[in-house]
Amino acid sequence: MLQRLKINWKIALLSFGIVLFSLCIGGTILLGGIVRLKEEELGRRLLVTARTVAQMPEVLSGITNPDARGGVQTAAERIRIINDATYVVVMDMHRVRLSHPVESKIGTVSEGADEGSAFAEHTYVSKAKGELGTALRAFVPIMNADHVQVGVALVGRIQPTVGQVLLDLSGQAYVVLLLSMLFGIWGSWKLAQHIKKQMFELEPHEIAQLLVERTATFHAIHEGVIAIDKEERITIFNDRAKEMMRIDGEVIGKAIRDVLPDTRLPEILHLNAPIYNQELFVGGARIMSNRIPIKVRNHTIGAVAVFQDRTEVTRMAEELTGVKAFVDALRVQNHEYMNKLHTIGGLIQLDRKEKALEYLFEITEQKEELTRFLSQAVKNDSLTGLLLGKISRGHELGIDVTVDRQSRLERFPSRLDQHDFVILLGNLLENAFDALQQASAAQEEKRIFVSIEQDDDILSVLVEDNGCGMDEAIRTRIFERGFTTKAAASSESGRGIGLYLIAALVDKGGGTIQVESSPGEGTSFLVSFPMQEA
Repeated sequence: MLQRLKINWKIALLSFGIVLFSLCIGGTILLGGIVRLKEEELGRRLLVTARTVAQMPEVLSGITNPDARGGVQTAAERIRIINDATYVVVMDMHRVRLSHPVESKIGTVSEGADEGSAFAEHTYVSKAKGELGTALRAFVPIMNADHVQVGVALVGRIQPTVGQVLLDLSGQAYVVLLLSMLFGIWGSWKLAQHIKKQMFELEPHEIAQLLVERTATFHAIHEGVIAIDKEERITIFNDRAKEMMRIDGEVIGKAIRDVLPDTRLPEILHLNAPIYNQELFVGGARIMSNRIPIKVRNHTIGAVAVFQDRTEVTRMAEELTGVKAFVDALRVQNHEYMNKLHTIGGLIQLDRKEKALEYLFEITEQKEELTRFLSQAVKNDSLTGLLLGKISRGHELGIDVTVDRQSRLERFPSRLDQHDFVILLGNLLENAFDALQQASAAQEEKRIFVSIEQDDDILSVLVEDNGCGMDEAIRTRIFERGFTTKAAASSESGRGIGLYLIAALVDKGGGTIQVESSPGEGTSFLVSFPMQEA
């Protein structure tokens, strides 16, 4: 039955039960105090009555004069009735009762256990249990004119029970109890409503079910999910995120910077704005991340990151990029060699065999020399092929592509590989080709200069052209995703991506990029990477 009650009823009943229990405890303590006060007040009244009895002439005369003892009972009964006492007993020094409400006990000896001190001139109040119940008894010694004790005056009254005390206080008690219960019920119900509202009107079993479902969902989805609170402590870290980041063990409650120093999730707490579709290099994995602040009533209380592992996808794309570069190179070379074959064929038709052989030897020697130089300077076949293809394409476009003869590349930086450099160098050269094609038609000499320098600490790639150049406004935006100066950007897919990818690679490798450009004079890109990871 209790389990089927709604949470607001449970809270209301519990709160009211606590209030009622508190009232009972407080009432019991208060009732005990009232009973004690009544006992003290009754004791004082009994002592006053006993002193009155001890000082009455009739009582003193009856004790000292046996012929006047009849007046003691009369005087004692009058005092008992007036003061609403249960009994008034006068005893001589031999404990013989001279008065008693029960006349048959007059003349008998009293044997009360609490009477001894009274016959030694002590005045006190004691509590004794008798046939009629527990009674308060006041003892006062009776002294004659010579201050000699001649007897004891005893006044007793049955102690009021708790029920009688409550009956006396019934009017006040009922008002207090009623008001307390009304306010207790009202406060309990309001508290229950407030808590239910704070829990979005959900029952505990619904909250538990949501928690189980949420936890199962977080761990089942293919994307990684990480959430932190405003203190940068991890609150969510699903299994997929652990798998991507190669993290074992429980990390909930730990500082995100201690677990993943390069996650960049805490910056969302300071930015207070979401960042979508940003490619990051976190924990050794390349990810595409959406980072969003968690807000409650316009206050940021945390941040959540949902991300996908793009390492393999990016690697495949880079492979395809490299293949595309080789295809372009083969197409350009095919076109170039067809022109040269046509030239050789024409010379043969003109019966200029010696000239044809001389031309053939010349172009073969040039190509072999260039290929030999690049193979020795650049210890990577993918980059060598890329450079050869770009040089051939430059010839086709009327652009002189020159590779610095001091160039050297023996190995890649720790966080980059050949696929990254294919994208880097390929996009820098394509941008240079585009800049030269947009240059003035009157420009006769079009040049691109490429230099690759490497030592134990730094690897630098320099690409210069004497194309159209850029002004300051364009130069500040060239690394934005989708930004382009091409007129056909709106109709061509992939525009505005090249330099954005270069910026991402520079960030991934922990490098720097310097751009120098002037309108009409050309552009220079210098990209540098540390060889060892900091």
